[in-house]
Amino acid sequence: MDTHTADTAASGEAAMGDILQSTPCEGVLLIRMNRPAARNALSIRLLGGIAGALRAAQSDPGVRAVVLAGDDKAFSAGADIKEMPDNGIPMWGQKERLLAWKTIERFPKPLLAAVEGYALGGGCELTLLCDIVIAGEAARFGQPEVRIGAFPGDGGTQRLPRVIGKSRAMWMIMTGNFIDGRKACEWGLATEAVAPGQALPRACEIAREIAGMSPIAIEMIKQEVLMTDSKPLDESLSLERKLLLWQTEDHDEGIAAFMEKRKPVFKGR
Repeated sequence: MDTHTADTAASGEAAMGDILQSTPCEGVLLIRMNRPAARNALSIRLLGGIAGALRAAQSDPGVRAVVLAGDDKAFSAGADIKEMPDNGIPMWGQKERLLAWKTIERFPKPLLAAVEGYALGGGCELTLLCDIVIAGEAARFGQPEVRIGAFPGDGGTQRLPRVIGKSRAMWMIMTGNFIDGRKACEWGLATEAVAPGQALPRACEIAREIAGMSPIAIEMIKQEVLMTDSKPLDESLSLERKLLLWQTEDHDEGIAAFMEKRKPVFKGR
């Protein structure tokens, strides 16, 4: 057994292609990108591995939140340039990549990112699909595609302005310059900035807290919040959708636990 395999086994992580999976606590799945030599560049295989893990997590009632991480050097340094096709079709237009990105985008459960090191290009765009982003203060976020005569092709031109505003997004995309974890937090790209090396523990702590809530309520919250990007206000304030939550066993349990001064036990029903 080599050193890497021994470390993986000791940590309880299961290697599946270019990702490692583990359960740091009940209800939480940790997916770690595992291409350290390539700074976790988003190859088709890596994206497919993430998408496959999320599809399995979506149908697993034991998974209530997912944390996505890289390593201390890089969350992901972007697309794998070695896979750039020579047939004139941009790599972000490849069918396999598009299907993987759509799977990540449509994942209905809470998805958290723990960012240390580089989150560049597609790596930065990947954080934009996450619901909560915890960044180490030394992390580096950026969209450097302009430096090779390109632009963000995996949704960055549309999602980044929605998150940090037009002017800041223009600056990041047009200059290719990076911002650190603290600036990312100030601009709204990250939820919290923590000391280097603490992004993953903090993300898992938040995921554990979320996993203790009603999964029905959490999934509906995610749907409702994301609706702000795609629906007009009157439609996103649909009363019928909200009334559904009040007809669940979890809601009854929450009220009963509050009245009885005890911790609720949510079952997702």
